[in-house]
Amino acid sequence: MGVVALSPQARSEAIDAMADGRELDVLVIGGGVVGAGSALDAATRGLTTGLLEARDFASGTSSRSSKLVHGGLRYLEMLDFRLVHEALQERGLLLQRLAPHLVKPVPFLYPLQHRWWERLYAGAGVALYDAMAVSSGLGAGLPIHRHLTRRGAMRLVPSLKKSALVGALQYYDAQVDDARHTMELARTAASYGAHVANRVKVTGFLRQGERVTGVQAKDLESGREFEVRAKQVVNATGVWTDDTQAMVGERGQYHVRASKGIHLVVPKDRIQSSTGMILRTEKSVLFVIPWGRHWLIGTTDTDWNLDKAHPAATSKDIEYLLEHVNSVLTTPLTREDVEGVYAGLRPLLAGESESTSKLSREHVVAHAAPGLVVVAGGKYTTYRVMAKDAIDAVANALDGRVPKCTTKTIPLVGADGYTALWNQRHLIAQRSGLHVARIEHLLNRYGALIEEVLALVEQDPSLGEQLPGTQDYLKAEVVYAARSEGARHLDDVLARRTRISIEVWDRGVEAAEAAARLMAPVLGWDEETTQREVSFYIKRVRSERDSQDQPDDESADKVRLEAPDIVSPV
Repeated sequence: MGVVALSPQARSEAIDAMADGRELDVLVIGGGVVGAGSALDAATRGLTTGLLEARDFASGTSSRSSKLVHGGLRYLEMLDFRLVHEALQERGLLLQRLAPHLVKPVPFLYPLQHRWWERLYAGAGVALYDAMAVSSGLGAGLPIHRHLTRRGAMRLVPSLKKSALVGALQYYDAQVDDARHTMELARTAASYGAHVANRVKVTGFLRQGERVTGVQAKDLESGREFEVRAKQVVNATGVWTDDTQAMVGERGQYHVRASKGIHLVVPKDRIQSSTGMILRTEKSVLFVIPWGRHWLIGTTDTDWNLDKAHPAATSKDIEYLLEHVNSVLTTPLTREDVEGVYAGLRPLLAGESESTSKLSREHVVAHAAPGLVVVAGGKYTTYRVMAKDAIDAVANALDGRVPKCTTKTIPLVGADGYTALWNQRHLIAQRSGLHVARIEHLLNRYGALIEEVLALVEQDPSLGEQLPGTQDYLKAEVVYAARSEGARHLDDVLARRTRISIEVWDRGVEAAEAAARLMAPVLGWDEETTQREVSFYIKRVRSERDSQDQPDDESADKVRLEAPDIVSPV
């Protein structure tokens, strides 16, 4: 299998293949982690497969998570052992086999506030968590938990208030760059023959009587309208599930409710710590997660009934997180310390519970109508199981024998050979003329595909320079994103292929012009289009910043929507 690029040409060819009238075995709608995972699952079972995404890969929930691959320690408290066991098994697979270049161990400190009973209670929970990871057969590779005295904990986290703890536990989970991981899932599906296209909107469903037989679609880049025929269609549209179902006229047996979670990004030097932290709040838990030169602090959990494409963080949301994290820090964080803010929506299965934090993190798969499978709910970590269940439902409906799921053994593009290249990173640095720290950063974003990025630098040494306005990214990465990773617009590169939009103080405004000029020749932009991309991005940043000063969801939503999604002038 050669590594197939999500190039502009590959996108055009994928659209042509889907539009040519031949019936696919399965068409997946939705390019988030579950949709991309479903396309990979279907393609690797030998099914002819299509994947359509209306915006960019991972542009919804799948780029706005806590970026954790975890078993859900707090679900143990809810006695949801099956969910925890399943998630820990998936964590092990991702760390060791499927995406070791993107999924990394991360330590967490849990401060104890009560002397005896809490250490016993929490310690038993974390011990069970570690034991369940080991029993899954994939627990190796992460250190087991340890008990710490107050002094031991404060050595790890000098920023902790002495009064915030009597001792602590430290345990390990894992983290991932969610948007890159989702894009690589889509790219891996394409490398196994799936027809993959972003910026293609499903506008309606094709039917024969009760049966769904495909979709009507519109390429938002060219304006072209076409039909895609498929034996089975999978609706993997996350928080848009109910909207997609409404297009078929099917209300479905369940509903998906959106819960908003926001995260703050602050510089690493604002909190003196060598470990992440997990803190209890009255409603849920709060994570302080190491993220390169930054910390991610989150999350909130509130109902959201407004625009699903651009959930907005309010001033109240930001203050809530600052107040809770400051309750344990010696030097409080202020609004001036916040470099970036992002808001995402959890697709929760709506039940009887009024509190979104109690709604199910489980997923469901159902045949909503003949020819239409719906998959919804779940958590990022268990995307592969959700995809497997969805394609199992497809397989049951198809005539003939469909092979069983194989995705447990299929590494993502970039995973094969990553460890060997990591061991050779000093040699690669010498050969390329780049600093070893730069090579490490590239390896942890591209894995074995680093060779393709470095080949661009070899052809044009200026691409080995830092992108203006950023510390961590090379110009070559922008070119590569447009050429090989499906990026169609400036926002795709600054918000998802890289994390510039949340990792630098100006949210990527200074980088915008240089990045757009690097993308222009790859995507065939003229000067007018290039300037339009830059001005749209700057407008987006302004509206996001302004929305974060608003007191409530309604006013934040109104301000955020002053900068709508960019669409190509057709």
